[in-house]
Amino acid sequence: MSHVAFFLVVGASLVRLARLNSPLCWHIVTVSALLALAYAGGPALSSRLGPLGRGSWILSLLVLWTLLIWIAPVPLTPDYVWCAVPLACVALRALGNRSAAVAVAVITVVLALALIRSHGPFGTELVLIPVAAVWGTVALYRAQQRDAAVRQRLVEELRDTRDVLARQQRQAGVLAERTRIARDLHDTLAQDLAGGLMLLQAAERDWEKRPDVARTRVRAVADGLDTNLTETRRILRDLTPSDVAETGLEGALRLLCDRSRAGGTAAHVRFRSVGQHQPVIDEHLAGALFRVAQSSLANVREHSHAVNVLITLRRQPHQVDLEVSDDGIGFAPAGILVTDARTGRGFGLPAARARLREYGGDLDVSSAPGGGTTIRATVSVRPRLEPVAPLPPVTAG
Repeated sequence: MSHVAFFLVVGASLVRLARLNSPLCWHIVTVSALLALAYAGGPALSSRLGPLGRGSWILSLLVLWTLLIWIAPVPLTPDYVWCAVPLACVALRALGNRSAAVAVAVITVVLALALIRSHGPFGTELVLIPVAAVWGTVALYRAQQRDAAVRQRLVEELRDTRDVLARQQRQAGVLAERTRIARDLHDTLAQDLAGGLMLLQAAERDWEKRPDVARTRVRAVADGLDTNLTETRRILRDLTPSDVAETGLEGALRLLCDRSRAGGTAAHVRFRSVGQHQPVIDEHLAGALFRVAQSSLANVREHSHAVNVLITLRRQPHQVDLEVSDDGIGFAPAGILVTDARTGRGFGLPAARARLREYGGDLDVSSAPGGGTTIRATVSVRPRLEPVAPLPPVTAG
């Protein structure tokens, strides 16, 4: 805004001088044009000028402005007096605190002398008004600088707080993942290995007297170990969600469906994507949705006895839904989203809901005995902005 005021003052004065058409006026026009060019050139070259260059630029502006006031006829002096306000603003932006204070003091002295020369020593009120305008502008600018410093500090504190929350969220995710792994190991490998150990101990006792029974028990242990090996490989696959990072959420879900179908989760495991929107889904949120799909398919494999499973990823401008539905035996969903502290089972869905709530989402389970099951995860996301051409740099005025 100060730039506009400066060029309005200089431009109006140039028009007035050109109409006078006297030799002295054309000298003033020349100095005014040099002042305008110097004023316009500084912001254009500010990124290339160092502290010494900016100081030289301000000095040249003050010299040209002082010369202009002194060579102008007394009746024209007020036309250039108000250039002091934008010049003070430019000095405050371009110089350090001490240099800017010196420049503003020089502007004030030149301004006062010019007004006294124009109106005489008794025009005190005519001198005080422009001087008050200059120093009022300085005070306002300093206040804006302090406010900007406070806002910058608040932004930095907010950024630090966000980083702390992100670290805490990652730590919570790690703890939740460890709990999920512990639950998987407890529900599968630990129990099966304990059962196998008991069978082997019984087979050892019966080896002499009942060898047929002992061999039957050994074969049962061998079959159980084969199942445990398959389950171990599944857990290891679940621990490496690199598919999300490599292929994106949609690609990872397609791979998950293929693996689940090959692993015997259900005869038909299909994936579909609905919606043309491409909202912003960061890697952590995509990983959380992927874990929901994994947990849901694990429940289908262990409990549902389903033939058909459908995973639907539905994209909307501000929301993403992940739905896993099956035609299995179903169940009564009351309390299913609460972990059983006595057995440690049933952790998958409560953990998935807790993880989604960290991102402002939620998990809903719909089921009925004999009616299949539908698990729906919903999260809010930011819409993806279309790329736009960069704006030209703007110099504050």
